[in-house]
Order: sequence, then C-alpha cells, then structure tokens
Amino acid sequence: MTLRVYIGWDARGVDAFEVCRRSLIEHASIPVEVRALKDWELRAKSLYWRPYQVDERGQMWDARDGKPFSTAFSYTRFCVPLLEDYGAQPAVYCDADMLWRADVAELLALAGDAAVACVKHEHRPPERDKMTGRMQCLYPRKNWSSLMVLRPGLCAGLTPYAVNNRSGAWLHGLYWIADEAIRGLPEAWNWLEGWSDPGIEPRVVHFTRGTPDMAGCESVPYAEDWRVALCTL
Repeated sequence: MTLRVYIGWDARGVDAFEVCRRSLIEHASIPVEVRALKDWELRAKSLYWRPYQVDERGQMWDARDGKPFSTAFSYTRFCVPLLEDYGAQPAVYCDADMLWRADVAELLALAGDAAVACVKHEHRPPERDKMTGRMQCLYPRKNWSSLMVLRPGLCAGLTPYAVNNRSGAWLHGLYWIADEAIRGLPEAWNWLEGWSDPGIEPRVVHFTRGTPDMAGCESVPYAEDWRVALCTL
C-alpha cells in the first residue's frame, strides 16, 4: 500500500511546503505519495466552492461565518475524504508549516483503525497575530485538525455541503464525527513551537506561529533543522 499524504498548499509558503514534503519522505519507511491541497484545483473539480474575501491588509475572511482565517488550506483539508472517495485505506493530512523528524509509519501504527487520530491539544495562544500579521483565531480544539490520520470511509460527516457551508469552528473542532471515534495521539506528533512542553522530543515540529523564514521566527527551537532541510532542496 502507498500511503497518500495531503499537505496544505499556500502560495505564500512554497518553501514551507517543500520542507514539510521532503522531511516527511526522507523519514518514511513505507511508500508515500504526497499531494498538495491546492484551492484552485479543488474548485476546478467542483469539490470546493467556499467563498471568501481578502481585505486591504491581505487578511482572508470566510464568507460563510464571517471569521478570519490564516492560510489557503484552512478549509481545503476537509476535502481529503472526498478526494479519497470515502475509501477504506488511511490517509494523512498535515499543515505545510511542519518539519517531520520521524517515520510516518509509526504514526499510522499509533492511529490504528480509528476514524480520526490527532493530538488533542488544549491550545490557547496568547498572541493576537501570527505568520507576519495574520490574525490569530481562538476556537475549541484548536490545532486538532492540523495533523490528522483519517479513515475516509468513516468520515461521512464531511459531506461536500458540510465542507463548503459549516462554520470553521465546527469543522476544525471535528464535530463532524463522534468524540469516541477520535483517537488521541502523543503530543510529540504535533509539537507546537512556543506552546508545547520543551521537554518533549518532537516527532513533528509545528511552526504554528510562523516558519523560520518569517520575521521574528528565525531563532525559535528547531529553526536550524528547518533551514538545513530547506538547503537540501
């Protein structure tokens, strides 16, 4: 089996995407096919039509619930079960601002046969802004959806209607599936820079406040590892 891994795509973070993709593949002991979740491709397939606006500062606003969002993949991640045609094989989604330091096969083993597996963060960031000026949004279960192992056939709640019409808080909070169907993963598999316990050895580093190529993030933990991965591209 070749595992499909979907990585969020944003034209403002091409280097971040490539670091994420390369570091994942380099550590993988199983065949992996990486696919970029590109907004315009999903729209061309009539899977995704969620409307939004961009204000004069470049901040994106969702037209469904009127809330700001940070990246072009804030909502496209929920198209993964649709792209997998609700099949039985597992698929992985992760944000682009991640650095893999471990084998994705280990992650699959931890997820087992759960419908969804993720790190169940209690993330309440104090910052008002992140990623060079984008608004920081607070909502329940923040960052649960930033890395997920999915069994698409068990994610029937993510219908095309739900993906394109339900609120961001509902989607990111994983309220489209029963709580008992969500398996918790060790925090090391979605270690949040600036929030997670520094004593945890990360398996996946998540630069949720901004990747090391952004102003103010140049010297955060694991920034040098990120730059080394970038230089090998």
